[in-house]
Amino acid sequence: MTKDLYFSKDHQLVRRAVADFIKKEINPYIDQWEEEGLTPLHDLFKKMGELGFLGLRYDTKYGGEGLDYWYELVFLEEIAKIRAGGVALAIMVQTNMATPAISDFGNEYLKKNYLEPALKGQMVSAIAVTESDAGSDVSALKTFAKKEGDHYILNGSKTFITNGTQADFLTLLARTSEDPGYHSFSLFIVPTDIKGFSVGKKLDKLGMRSSDTAELFFDNMKIPAQNLIGQEGEGFIQQMMQFQHERFSALPLAYGTAEAIMKETIGYLKQRVVFGKPLIKQQVIRHNLAQWASEIQALKQFTYHIVRMKTAGQDASKEVSMGKLLAAQLVQKVADGCLQYYGGSGLMNEMAISRFFRDSKLISVGGGADEVMKEIIAKLERY
Repeated sequence: MTKDLYFSKDHQLVRRAVADFIKKEINPYIDQWEEEGLTPLHDLFKKMGELGFLGLRYDTKYGGEGLDYWYELVFLEEIAKIRAGGVALAIMVQTNMATPAISDFGNEYLKKNYLEPALKGQMVSAIAVTESDAGSDVSALKTFAKKEGDHYILNGSKTFITNGTQADFLTLLARTSEDPGYHSFSLFIVPTDIKGFSVGKKLDKLGMRSSDTAELFFDNMKIPAQNLIGQEGEGFIQQMMQFQHERFSALPLAYGTAEAIMKETIGYLKQRVVFGKPLIKQQVIRHNLAQWASEIQALKQFTYHIVRMKTAGQDASKEVSMGKLLAAQLVQKVADGCLQYYGGSGLMNEMAISRFFRDSKLISVGGGADEVMKEIIAKLERY
């Protein structure tokens, strides 16, 4: 047996545990959750938290497992095998989007009362940054938190918030000053049981239908000052750092999904007979599959390089941006190309390929659009 170049026996034990959990506790319910437009996150996260899946690389002091980035990668590669992107997305919000800033910059109170319950699956979290007029341009957001004594008064709204209808708390970016520049924003933990919070509606989406996405409103919410993450005025920088964890998680999701699409499609192509022979015998199809398989492997190896950089404590901002750009393009190309091979049946909602096709678009939009990634890369390359 060839020795694995990247993952130890312990890594593989975690991989098998996550795979087994998905097989038993997630994939059998996917069609139901897609139909309902909602995954029961409190129930699901409680089970995952008890197994230690939600805090693999977080401090053991707060309920994490204290493991390295390779364990996190194993986890992300396996949840990419969930047969609906919406469920994987909801989990990644908990592990890679709403909690990193608390771990990196939060005070002891926030770590004990929000990070620890999130890692144990006792609380559902959401990341609240996007507004109707502030998506890619995060600095355009208008939600405002005004300091009054030992509280902040929060007013405004957020939209396209994943886990928004179920979240027990939000990691929220708000203005705390009218001054220009990036030091006019602060990051807060906002509990959703405080008076003044409301969910406008659950949004009806093209894809990721098993994840709940919502409009949220804040009307004179009184947020304790101790819920400020780090220092006032540093929230924009903290959120940009948190985005790196989010964008990185898109890479294994993309190549894992692309691999799943390829596997399923190849099985179909071997059985579908057209003009007297299986479709897999068509040279143009085999060559496209070979091209996509090569690109998937290249993205996977680039992701492994990023993990080596992160493990060494190096800044991988440029590489993560490059990886997310390539990941978004690749998974959409594979989903589109494979759907074409299914013909009319591929357009039916009952077919897995149609779900893969719908879900694949989000990576080009969420967590920084492709165009934003290109601009970041251009700046870091000093073009």
